[in-house]
Amino acid sequence: MKKILPATGVAVALLIATVAVVKKKDSIYDNEPEQKNPMENKKVVFVEDDGDAENADGTKGHLEAVGEGDYKAGFYDKCLKRLIDIILSFLGLIVLSPVYLFFTIAIKIDDPGSVLFTQKRVGKNKQYFKLHKFRTMKMATPHDVPTHMLDNPDQYITSIGKFMRFHSIDELVQVWDIFVGNMSIIGPRPALWNQDVLTSERDKWGANDIKPGLTGWAQINGRDELEIPVKAKLDGEYAEKLKKGGFSAFAFDVRCFFGTVFSVIRGDGVVEGGTRELKKHDPFLTSPINPNDGNTVYPEDDYQIGDK
Repeated sequence: MKKILPATGVAVALLIATVAVVKKKDSIYDNEPEQKNPMENKKVVFVEDDGDAENADGTKGHLEAVGEGDYKAGFYDKCLKRLIDIILSFLGLIVLSPVYLFFTIAIKIDDPGSVLFTQKRVGKNKQYFKLHKFRTMKMATPHDVPTHMLDNPDQYITSIGKFMRFHSIDELVQVWDIFVGNMSIIGPRPALWNQDVLTSERDKWGANDIKPGLTGWAQINGRDELEIPVKAKLDGEYAEKLKKGGFSAFAFDVRCFFGTVFSVIRGDGVVEGGTRELKKHDPFLTSPINPNDGNTVYPEDDYQIGDK
């Protein structure tokens, strides 16, 4: 019996890891090459261009490649951190299953329709992946219209959606994204595919070299109130710690995890209105300009296209 139990445990662990690897292929556009990021594994800069469409950061321009990515993950980042992610996310899926069931029913009752929606996000080395969230906006929300471009976006958020956003419950299904390997528990929040300014700013600090996370250093130091250069710098500080590896990297992850717990309980840095990062600013500056004009919104996590 003593020999059987460890063997069974190893078999279960291998099965869990295999499932994670297999399901990952379904979430990184392997079957949709046209959806792949042309800037994957490249170093980039943002080039302003009035001829381009406005991106999710509220600016006109595009990314240009200036080199190849050269970061090689160390033992903690590649192996130990991933093992922790698999174990905790698997346990999380089990423990949170009653919560998932409750909010699935609540969403259906509040506004019948799909429970989940996916968004194209920027992952490790700028690889696009499908991020999952609970739906927090009404099915009648105009499709393919960014939240910050809607007239009074608050009117489209469901009653249960407001509660879920304030407490970050809509993000809980990303435990699945962690399980399959597109995200980590701790890391920079994944940028939208067209948040070009944020992506380029993060490249300055090496923050695109690592997996995005459910929460991170920036989230406990301002969360949605942070401006893009500040957010990117904090993400870079975390990336630097992670790349050093060892016990200090693990300890920093623990610090970020418990810091997030207290931040969520207090509701720090959350701005209501459907777009979260509501400071009106030039993305290239570190101070807001004309914050009361009410004309421009630069969202981060909750830029939701139709939210369906």
